Amino acid sequence: MTTLSTAGQVLRCFSARRQELTVTEVAELLSLPKSNVSRLLRAMREAGFLESVPDSRGYRPGILMFELGNTYRRDSALVARAHAAVGRVSRDFGHTGYVSIRDGADVIGLTFHEGSRMLRVGTPVGQRLPAFAAATGRALLARLPDEEVARLHPGPLAPPSPNAPQGMDELMQRLEAVRRDGYALAIDESNPGVGSIAVAVGNAAGSEDACLCIVYPLALVDDAERDRMIAALLAEAREIHTRPGATVTARSAAAA
Repeated sequence: MTTLSTAGQVLRCFSARRQELTVTEVAELLSLPKSNVSRLLRAMREAGFLESVPDSRGYRPGILMFELGNTYRRDSALVARAHAAVGRVSRDFGHTGYVSIRDGADVIGLTFHEGSRMLRVGTPVGQRLPAFAAATGRALLARLPDEEVARLHPGPLAPPSPNAPQGMDELMQRLEAVRRDGYALAIDESNPGVGSIAVAVGNAAGSEDACLCIVYPLALVDDAERDRMIAALLAEAREIHTRPGATVTARSAAAA
């Protein structure tokens, strides 16, 4: 493993739930010698990728990572369009909305619009979830050929709940339904009591994907409102599709 790839693994250790990490914690997460990790973290701090936490032995992502993240969001026309689209649906229905992307076999929330209802649900932006067990993840996986989906999941699936796909056969069936229907649902999967609807879009070159998603408390949303939200997300995806350089799916209409 090269120094650069190891540094990438270090950065992936951070999340919304792990915003600070010590040398010992990183060494345990990556199964590496503490001496090697200590030298690497110091080098990453000197390069601006990390910074020391005051009055602590911990490290956290540096300002350079923040600046790069904001640059990515600003420079991605697809993400900007998706963010605006989710904002309109979130405002109309009062539920929290997300724009997510896929990174390998994981899905990550990039931007969000907080819902306006008294009871709101959601997942922190930046938190990784297994794509197969999230509506957004399945929307994005559905844009891939089955062979690529299988390559991303070489081992047995580890479903977080009984409502998530329990194996590859079930996952493939759900992805086929996403391609057929243009959207995907998650009910009581990664987050108990939470439902989510998502629709994936991508650019014409196939080099970038993003997912529109609305999350809601299951106790407060009936089938009729859910169907209205599905229709609203699909309409927003079609609007993105009409602009140059975007496609709703790789094969038909994908969602999650």
